Amino acid sequence: MTYIVDLGDVSASDLATVGGKAGKLGELVREGLPIPPGFVITTATYQAFVDATSLKKEIPAALASIHVDQPSTVEAAAQRIRNAFEATPFPADLRKAIVEAYEAFVRKHAVKFAAVRSSATAEDLEGASFAGLQDTYLNVTGTDNVLTAVRKCWGSLFTGRVLVYRQRKGFDHSEVKLAVLVQKMVDATVSGILFTRDPNTGENHMIVEAAFGLGEAVVGGEVTPDHYVVDGATLKLVHKQISEQKVQILRAEGGGNRREEIPSAQRKVQKLSDHRLHRLVSLARLIESHYRRPMDIEWCGDADSLYIVQARPVTTIPTSTAPKATGEDGEAHGTEGKSEDRPILRGFGAAPGIAMGIARILRGSAEMEKLKPGEVLVTTMTTPDMVPAMSQASAIVTDEGGMTCHAAIVSRELGVPCVVGTREATTVISEGMEVTVDGKAGVVYKGFTHRAKSVAAAAAVAAAAPAGQSASHHHEGVPVTATKIYVNVGVPEKAEEYARLPVSGVGLLRIEFIFTAHVRDHPLSLIKRGKRDELVRRLAEGVGKVCQAFHPRPVIVRTSDFKTNEYRGMPGGEEFEPSEENPMIGWRGCSRYISPVYKPAFLCELEAIHRVRTEMGMKNAMVMLPFVRNTWELEEIAEMMKAQGLRRSRDFQLYLMAEVPSTVLLAREFSQHCDGFSIGSNDLTQLVLGADRDSETLGRMGYFDERDPAVLRAISLLIEGAHAEGRTVGICGQGPSVYPEFAEFLVREGIDSISLNADTVLPTIRTIASLEQRMKLSGLRHRP
Repeated sequence: MTYIVDLGDVSASDLATVGGKAGKLGELVREGLPIPPGFVITTATYQAFVDATSLKKEIPAALASIHVDQPSTVEAAAQRIRNAFEATPFPADLRKAIVEAYEAFVRKHAVKFAAVRSSATAEDLEGASFAGLQDTYLNVTGTDNVLTAVRKCWGSLFTGRVLVYRQRKGFDHSEVKLAVLVQKMVDATVSGILFTRDPNTGENHMIVEAAFGLGEAVVGGEVTPDHYVVDGATLKLVHKQISEQKVQILRAEGGGNRREEIPSAQRKVQKLSDHRLHRLVSLARLIESHYRRPMDIEWCGDADSLYIVQARPVTTIPTSTAPKATGEDGEAHGTEGKSEDRPILRGFGAAPGIAMGIARILRGSAEMEKLKPGEVLVTTMTTPDMVPAMSQASAIVTDEGGMTCHAAIVSRELGVPCVVGTREATTVISEGMEVTVDGKAGVVYKGFTHRAKSVAAAAAVAAAAPAGQSASHHHEGVPVTATKIYVNVGVPEKAEEYARLPVSGVGLLRIEFIFTAHVRDHPLSLIKRGKRDELVRRLAEGVGKVCQAFHPRPVIVRTSDFKTNEYRGMPGGEEFEPSEENPMIGWRGCSRYISPVYKPAFLCELEAIHRVRTEMGMKNAMVMLPFVRNTWELEEIAEMMKAQGLRRSRDFQLYLMAEVPSTVLLAREFSQHCDGFSIGSNDLTQLVLGADRDSETLGRMGYFDERDPAVLRAISLLIEGAHAEGRTVGICGQGPSVYPEFAEFLVREGIDSISLNADTVLPTIRTIASLEQRMKLSGLRHRP
């Protein structure tokens, strides 16, 4: 069994042993092209590592848990496998083989830093580049660091994004293996990508893009590179566009990468001299001649030389010209004409086609759940983690990047129209704006242009149903609302069913329902009996089940809000719960969490949520605190949460239930401690009106009514105060579904979201959509 081979001894015919990347580079070494020296840790090594360890059973078990119509199962399986790879030690014989090869390589080539690169058997193929989906680690130094990088590369064969991509391309997960290529690291001062044929039009033009520093910034779309067009026949420069580059990625002193600002005087300098450009396209012509097909080439250069670091077939050369938009008369038209059809943005046409949709601005992969199928994804740059969202978008528009960045390559393979390098898409396009994207011309229009509608409508329909998901799950004909619609979840067992509803996530998951269904005993009783770990595990399993079903859509977990009489009814509860005359306004919500008596149980809730987010990888789990009375109790709770690893950030939000009038009256002050509010209309009504919500007498007499003017005024004050501080406001309850006039009031006041019981979701969506349409027609808008 061959564990290690020299890069110069392999070719594309060795695909099954060394993977696509290494195989193609090995051929070019033998052709005398400038390739950094290296060696390959073969797929046999990978297989031996799996067969000799617990991974042999772990990988099939995790893959078997995947259900194509449940994205959460993909992420859960991926995290499970990656964790297993990183935790599994090398068998002695494999470790010895890799260490000896690396040490010999270091001595022979005077290597100080290495690039450790994934080379999969399903990679760099016709029709499937797998661009950026498996891991690469640059500027790695030292034996232990190389071994760690190798295991991480192997694990990256099973990231969620790779599993989704392979599924879409029809590859069998169990048949794909991964080799690892270790090469001498070039201390790059300039890097980029080259197409030997225009991938967008198929014309005989070489497209070259170049940027200062390492190529990660170009591939990742972090910078807009210089753009050169070279005639493929004469090798003469046809077009040159120099872009401003503010940052570059360079080698860090002790290994790894660092970002550095480029001095202002050098930002608009041509990145690749004319002499080096000619040398590069000459090398590219040799590569194309060798493979006898258009090639996609990655290259870099240090102070002295240029190097080829990857070569693969262009995966998206069009076989025919992309269809033009047609008007109602059936005549072909250009997309520019009337003033309203003039573009608001121009960039590089990266993937052909025309599509229209609602713009959704994503600041990173953590916001993927914002994007609904058929919407236009607008972002500064895409990353491999965003592939699931990209596959659902009707079109993609980026600030940065060129025709060879990640967004461009993946968009072409997905067949999604794409415009990159617009510089200002995320500022010119506003959230929710209707736009039309022409991926061939490289332009974006405001609105649904008349001439594009016939083509764009077809593209939108095609993009509306994600792969593997049945139309019934997508609720065709259900209108889209500006007001976000969430669902309330009581018991985890209903999560998978509810996840098929057309909702933005879970607006209310009551953790006390998990206590009753999964824990049953009073939490302090379990702790006293030495069953704290069991308590945390049961809570985490219940919360995790809901988060997995809805992933990546957010799940807002409301921490426990039992009243003392309810807690006393749990097994073991009488020992810990006092008897209160009025539990409804007694020891409940946040007042319990900061009390020395109940604090140990609350810490278990926090630990369970942290476990869901870290060990299960369900970053969609958020927290909401009930029955908040004062800001000072929030300060104490925030410290408790930080101690449990739960700190407010971009991907972890904290919400407050707005139930007590103090929260309404001091909305701006409370906003400093949270990311948003959810109106608990039952408690708010009883406390504004002084009407016990459990009193049958007052209820029959009409005292308890969410539509009372005083309650409506309280809601208005909350929305006004929260929005002034940039916080969101939602509501969870039946009021909007029971009373159309209450729903209309909320929409007019600018409520951000409504969370409903599952049985009322579909009819309430139609009610809200009708209200929003009437408001639009009458010229009314949400209050700011």
